[in-house]
Amino acid sequence: MKIVISVILIGLSISVMGQNKLIYVGDPMCSWCYGFGPELAEVVETQQGKLELELVMGGLRPYNKETMIDLKSFLTHHWEDVYKASGQPFSYDILDEAELAYDTEPPCRATVVVRALAPEKELAFFKSAQTAFYKENKKMNNSESYHAILNALDLDTAAFDRLFYSNEYKTKVKKDFERAKLLGVSSFPTLLVEIDGKVTKVARGYAKAAEVNQNIAQLLSK
Repeated sequence: MKIVISVILIGLSISVMGQNKLIYVGDPMCSWCYGFGPELAEVVETQQGKLELELVMGGLRPYNKETMIDLKSFLTHHWEDVYKASGQPFSYDILDEAELAYDTEPPCRATVVVRALAPEKELAFFKSAQTAFYKENKKMNNSESYHAILNALDLDTAAFDRLFYSNEYKTKVKKDFERAKLLGVSSFPTLLVEIDGKVTKVARGYAKAAEVNQNIAQLLSK
């Protein structure tokens, strides 16, 4: 009986440890999330095998009606600050679009679709979507803008398009927005660590990987 109980306890211990997470809350059209991309990659690599990664689409400006040109001055200022801090490349031509809304819901929805199609490729898709917008100035409300990324990831574009335009995934992405709020996150990027059910914030806004990994190491050592 003692042996059986020991095995059960060990199993429970493994199960609890398996629930420990690194939770990233961001938005593909958040410029500071884009700038944070290389740092995030380093954190994810360092924490591989220690923490399971969960991406949550926070929804920076979902359903926003303001156009790119309406926000040109505001966005230019932010993008220049991100470039100075991170060195991430930007193209500014899209800021002259007078009819394109700066609506961040479509790329968030696209990421949730890829999560369903191939969860192991979600982060790669998210990062590529950022590059498509900021460096290549793709229009992220258009499903065809994601096709090159999907092809590179060996994902079915027809299946993606079907889900991307479905009411089901227009509803599902809202669950991510709700989860971000439940986590107490209102600015992006934000990194949290969940250990044994307790969630702790380890980074808010742009941060260096070394600092974030140090914060995580302190939590894991407790």
